[in-house]
Amino acid sequence: MRLCFRLVLVISLLSPFCRVASAADRSTFCNPCVRADEEFLASDELHGRGSATRDEHIAATWAASQFQSFGLEPGGDNGTFIQKAPLPNPLPDRIQQRLAKYEDTPRTKTWNAVAVLRGSDTKTQQDAILLTAHLDHLGIGPAVNNDSIYNGADDDASGTTAVIELARTLSQGKRPRRTIVFALFGSEELGGFGNRYFIDHPPVPLDHIVANLEFEMIGRPDPAVPAGNFWLTGYERSDLGPTLAKHGAHLVGDPHPDQKFFQRSDNFALAKRGIVAQTVSSFNLHKDYHQPSDEISKLDIPYMTTVISSMVKPIQWLSDTDWKPTWTPNGKP
Repeated sequence: MRLCFRLVLVISLLSPFCRVASAADRSTFCNPCVRADEEFLASDELHGRGSATRDEHIAATWAASQFQSFGLEPGGDNGTFIQKAPLPNPLPDRIQQRLAKYEDTPRTKTWNAVAVLRGSDTKTQQDAILLTAHLDHLGIGPAVNNDSIYNGADDDASGTTAVIELARTLSQGKRPRRTIVFALFGSEELGGFGNRYFIDHPPVPLDHIVANLEFEMIGRPDPAVPAGNFWLTGYERSDLGPTLAKHGAHLVGDPHPDQKFFQRSDNFALAKRGIVAQTVSSFNLHKDYHQPSDEISKLDIPYMTTVISSMVKPIQWLSDTDWKPTWTPNGKP
């Protein structure tokens, strides 16, 4: 009951902000919505949105309701905004070993939330820009300082918030020439099962997706890059990052190449299918990664809001142009 009340409260709080933004300027970014989204997604009531759990399903259902309220087209199963993906039974041994220290709960399916903003130009609407993040985190696990809820405020409620707020803003403005697909994946922490299902059941043909931007851990600035900037994994692998930077994105190269972040998010499976797919991040290797201490109190909400809002115009440009990003020599995985 408490969770249902909180969900209704969050949606009711968001509505006035959205109406004000719409009345003033159809493309105004809703700054207060960033905190509101985070406060719901990273709340203790969602128990860390464990992969393939009831709480991940609640997060997906909430995201789907947001997409629907923006007037987007459903991109999920059977005319809905939800994709329900079965998990292997039994799960691979390595995954079972990883889950052993977390909440003992049946994990048989995972959920994605998917929506489509159809392009306005009959010649270019078959081209699609894909904006993604992952809904899930680790759930309930070993207690640290008497806290057993792994809230995942940065990983990856921050990225989920980015996709939600980009969907809100882009759907309010002039419709883009190209189609934009918004997808929030389940079970990334288990090995990308939601992403795999999406690849097998895309709302548009995969070969029509000209670029994918994944948003992963953008809740804190990274002092390894100039102030006000954030980075793109595999920056040198394609011309996507440099071109978006020329059109206003505060993107620079990944300052942590030894961490191999390009291969460690949902973008990688899409990149292996030939799509120029890279991840926007500002992860500064903080000690709260995969710990119960990854909570909203640790986030820099003004910075995070700037990251998301600053990507609106570059994405609008990308969705209105005929330009297509390409891999650099030896850049394609």
